[in-house]
Amino acid sequence: MESTRTFVNGCPTNFVSAGDRGLLYGDGVFRTLRIMAGRALWWPEQYAKLASDSARLMIPCPSCADWEADMAACLNLAEHQDGVLRLTLTRGEGARGYAPSATPIPTRLVQFSPMPVDVDLASLGKIHRCRLRLALQPALAGVKHLNRLEQVLARAEWSDPAVAEGLVCDVEDRLISGVSSNLFLMRGGVLFTPRLDRCGVAGVARDRLIARAPALGYPVTVTDLSCADLDDADAIFLCNSVRGLRWVAEMGGRSWPLHPVFTALRESLWAD
Repeated sequence: MESTRTFVNGCPTNFVSAGDRGLLYGDGVFRTLRIMAGRALWWPEQYAKLASDSARLMIPCPSCADWEADMAACLNLAEHQDGVLRLTLTRGEGARGYAPSATPIPTRLVQFSPMPVDVDLASLGKIHRCRLRLALQPALAGVKHLNRLEQVLARAEWSDPAVAEGLVCDVEDRLISGVSSNLFLMRGGVLFTPRLDRCGVAGVARDRLIARAPALGYPVTVTDLSCADLDDADAIFLCNSVRGLRWVAEMGGRSWPLHPVFTALRESLWAD
């Protein structure tokens, strides 16, 4: 049954309170995990991010053991052991108004979904350059918070099934990321990825690639990037925790062949 796919505070149910601040204000954070053979990939890093992001919003994060118990129960009841888990943490219920409680009782959700059918495709094919611009908010920069309206509007810009992803800039026309992924450019043997200190989400896959690429002989530079840098790129890569690393084949009439470094980077990203 579908209700067995979602756990709220350790109980199998699809329902949260109408007074939950995650629903009312987007007051919370989340992570998305790939599940292989019943195992959550990169779990220590994902939990560290969840705890760090919740601390940024001053929301108490449940223990690693609490999350692990919920995940185990959800996976035991799920029809598939390969799939995607979304972990959501909200500030919980509160009085009417924006003011947060001094003693919040957080709500935690664990939701299982089957693995996307195209999850292992290495190429993104065609991508779209989004018109939407991300607002600057350093207080939330890097945090995977629940307010994803900018991403919803960006994703609404295309319906062509041949387009797999979109690139977004901030209001000052700096490249930031994909709609649901982090961005890397390869140029002259160096990987470049945008700074995320003003907006954007700092994903676990991004962190892993930044840490692992230098050992393969490809240094990583975190810096401001513009759309002009796309024109000079030898390759464009996008990554997230479910699909890993993928390469961009086409955007705006320009195409990029498969770069020789791609396979090594992709394998290193998934390696334990």
